[in-house]
Amino acid sequence: MTDSTPHLPGQESWPGLWHHLAVYGSSWLVAMLAIILGMFVSLLLGLVAALAAGLSFLTIHRLLRQKAVADQEKHLVDEQLLQSQKLAALGKLSAGLAHEINNPLAIIRQEAEWLLFLCRQSEPLDMTEAISGLRQILKQVDRSREITTNLLNFARRQQPIVQAVNLNRLVGDMVRLVAKETEQRRITVVTQLAPDLPSINSDAPLLRQVILNLLNNAMQAIDQDGTITISTQPTEPEAILIQIHDTGCGISKELLPRIFDPFFTTKPQGKGTGLGLSICHGIIERLGGTITVASEVGKGSTFTVKLPITLTPKEI
Repeated sequence: MTDSTPHLPGQESWPGLWHHLAVYGSSWLVAMLAIILGMFVSLLLGLVAALAAGLSFLTIHRLLRQKAVADQEKHLVDEQLLQSQKLAALGKLSAGLAHEINNPLAIIRQEAEWLLFLCRQSEPLDMTEAISGLRQILKQVDRSREITTNLLNFARRQQPIVQAVNLNRLVGDMVRLVAKETEQRRITVVTQLAPDLPSINSDAPLLRQVILNLLNNAMQAIDQDGTITISTQPTEPEAILIQIHDTGCGISKELLPRIFDPFFTTKPQGKGTGLGLSICHGIIERLGGTITVASEVGKGSTFTVKLPITLTPKEI
């Protein structure tokens, strides 16, 4: 006779229990295992993420330290390079100054020795030769003074006198100042001044010095029979252009990079100190502008000065 009494799960044997779980609890078990596995995977991923973040932080920190060290080393190298460039420029400046001063001194000595020789002769002194020698001495003294004055102007540091400057009027004044010499040299000066040119805030005396120097250079480049064209025009952003073009001898491409160097000149010996364009370059830069040159041998040169309309005062 078959026993029909129901059996409780606790009364079953272990094989029966696993059979019961397999039949009735497989879904629950799978769900629990999935939850536990998910938590484990999440924890593992969190640890991996934390480890990666830590490694990234350490790597970035190390890179930043390396960059800081590299920047410091670069700064030191730049300072050393700048110092060496200053020393090289000082050496070149000293050599140029010694050369420029020695030339008039040699002439002065020669003329003085000649006058001394004339004075020691038993014959009456030839006043014509004596006067000629004295004039030559005075000329070379003036040349030496010009060199030292230009050198002082080149090295001078001062505050600009900022005021409203009418560039067209300033250019016209400088053209009239050289009119007599251009007429003697048969040089035509053409002015092309923009009628609507705004006034600029700048230093008028310094700008006169630059314009006059550029006009004198143009005349010397032409010598005789030629044309100088000077123009003004507004340009962007908030700036003014001044261009001075001459039909003179021009400058070779090899010499152009040195044209603004102190004591560098393309003029014959005794005709220039080599400081004029250097002074112009320094003045324009300190007034917040730029000066450039384009030239071709046999066709002439064009100097372009770009100035801001508004000048923020700074040390010159």
